[in-house]
Amino acid sequence: MILALALLLATLIVRGASASRRVRGKLLTSCLLFATSAAAAALLKYAPLTPPVVDQIRTVNPLLITFGVINVLVVLAINPWRENRVPEQFPTILQDAIVIGVFALAAILFMQDKILATTAVGAVVLGFALQDTLGNLFAGLAIQIEKPFRVGHWVAIAGTEGAVTEVTWRATKIRTKAGNFLIVPNSVVAKETVTNFSEPTQDTLLEVEVGASYDAAPNHVKAVIRDALFGEPLIAHDREPEVLIADFAASAITYRVRVWTKDFGTDIYVRDRMRTLIYYALRRHGIDIPYPIQVQLSDLPRAPHVPAAVTTGALDVVSIFAPLSSDQRGRLLDGTRVLVYADGEVIVREGAHGNSMFLVMRGEAVVTLANTSGEVARLHDGDFFGEMSLLTGQPRTATVTAVTDCQLLEIGVEAFRRVALADPAIVEQVTAAVGTRRAEMDQHRAARTTAAVSAESPHTFLARVRDFLRL
Repeated sequence: MILALALLLATLIVRGASASRRVRGKLLTSCLLFATSAAAAALLKYAPLTPPVVDQIRTVNPLLITFGVINVLVVLAINPWRENRVPEQFPTILQDAIVIGVFALAAILFMQDKILATTAVGAVVLGFALQDTLGNLFAGLAIQIEKPFRVGHWVAIAGTEGAVTEVTWRATKIRTKAGNFLIVPNSVVAKETVTNFSEPTQDTLLEVEVGASYDAAPNHVKAVIRDALFGEPLIAHDREPEVLIADFAASAITYRVRVWTKDFGTDIYVRDRMRTLIYYALRRHGIDIPYPIQVQLSDLPRAPHVPAAVTTGALDVVSIFAPLSSDQRGRLLDGTRVLVYADGEVIVREGAHGNSMFLVMRGEAVVTLANTSGEVARLHDGDFFGEMSLLTGQPRTATVTAVTDCQLLEIGVEAFRRVALADPAIVEQVTAAVGTRRAEMDQHRAARTTAAVSAESPHTFLARVRDFLRL
């Protein structure tokens, strides 16, 4: 009785000093065992009991103390006292197995005759009655020892994909992408082929297929698709996307696009983003995604390549083209093209080569700089950008990203050069308007950054424009 009370007091002190809920819960079990042992010892000493009951208590009492001591030692030796977590090397199921295994050895030492006599019969009965449960138990131990997966890993088991949330004595719990729990018995896990998408690395290969017209050169299609995926944050960019010809199908060349992602749980969103970016990129470059050849094309409404009609009045809102006559704007418009960008797509990237400017016909975009945080400006219908690249061919000075689907009018250098050759005087007028706009933007940029803005005389700027346009 004194030993049981001393162990109870010591365990309570240790339990109070621990900050881990797991340690405190396990030590509470030992406290209850020690208290039960002390109560049983008190009954032996002070209560009138029959000899059979006395024999039973004297046999069981040492086992209670032994189990409680083993539980305390295992809990304190394996678990951190000051952290509320379970060690990855010793999950709950493995700790319980250690306690039970050590206790079984101790029980045999304390009750050799009775334990050995009853174990054979009990083992046969339990083996038949609990064969499924024991199969799950030992399979769970094997899973914890071999660790084919861990909590948080994305796996495919029994034809279902999901994230492992818990491995218990009986089953493995998986949270599917639909948000449901799938409970798979450990014996089933041990028999099934398990695909672990989180090991040996978190990189997962994803593929989508797209068909493009036979009229488009394969290398051109491949380059367009790679450019469309460049910089997409959902894709891992330490490995280049692969674009391979998968098949010469009945109505199209089938391309297989392979990319890597760090998070398998977002695979459906990555594939959605890939298909979206590829669609917009192919459409901008005039590459058709053909209809199936079995479909009668004459019966289907065909979407026009140009999303909306463009009239000469479209350039009236562009202040730098105010010096141009209506006829000159019409000739300039003949060399333009309408492009559509998806939300989140980069329209122009800072530092990239450029020789065109853009007019926002519909949608919204943001302007950002590499050395600043947040957006510098927000563009809406009627705003324009990129005029310096059009006139001088200099690299893009900022990154412009669509925040909604954007319909843009792209004005290329050759179209502007043809208009300037017909009337060279307009170059001076346009560069004067651009110079005024440029000075305003430089002041705005200087106010947002610590970088100095170099000034350029109007005469030098005009000379650069004439030289670039070969006038």
